[in-house]
Amino acid sequence: MRLQKNSFAVMSLAGVLAGLAGISVVQAENADVTYKAELSPLNSKTTGSDASGEATFTIAGDKLTIRITAKGVPPNMEHLQHFHGFAMGDRTSKCPTTRNDKNGDGIIDIVETEQVAGTTMVPFDADPIGMSAVNDTFPRAGADGSFSYEKTVSLKPLEEAFTKKFPGQQLDLDRRVVFLHGIPASTKLPATVASLDHIPALVVLPIACGAIKKIRD
Repeated sequence: MRLQKNSFAVMSLAGVLAGLAGISVVQAENADVTYKAELSPLNSKTTGSDASGEATFTIAGDKLTIRITAKGVPPNMEHLQHFHGFAMGDRTSKCPTTRNDKNGDGIIDIVETEQVAGTTMVPFDADPIGMSAVNDTFPRAGADGSFSYEKTVSLKPLEEAFTKKFPGQQLDLDRRVVFLHGIPASTKLPATVASLDHIPALVVLPIACGAIKKIRD
């Protein structure tokens, strides 16, 4: 009976420490936690193909391993990829639908995704901890219109960078969505397609999206 009480006390302490650190009891006890997003096509009429794929996030101790595979994306070009979410409050992001094409131009641009998906958060590039939304270290699709990406990072510096950029927020993967972006520079877009800052709309046009869900711990 005493052993059971002691075991309970250890588990309770792990829960308290995990709460203070902003992680789960499972993470505190170094067990694996896995999240997955199934990526479905967006703007297929514009891209000329159905981009799809899968993103998995595995947490083991202080390590987060990100794996993304994609197919049906525009070939021979770099594709931005990130998770998006809301920088304030506790809203859960959702992937946009044709209803989010507010100007009716037949294209869901990056600005039109913000109402349901939020803002760009963590990049899946050569340095996710750097929190750079646009750079030249994102994966490049081959001639067959596919690519794969894998990166392992330490959770603590990632969480520190994340909360610095988004005060009051934690990673909270199961409240986020993954986007793939990018179409060829030769694509003709109507002037109604909006972008962010001075980034060309072609670079950030969403081509696939998937909600992140916890699948195993």
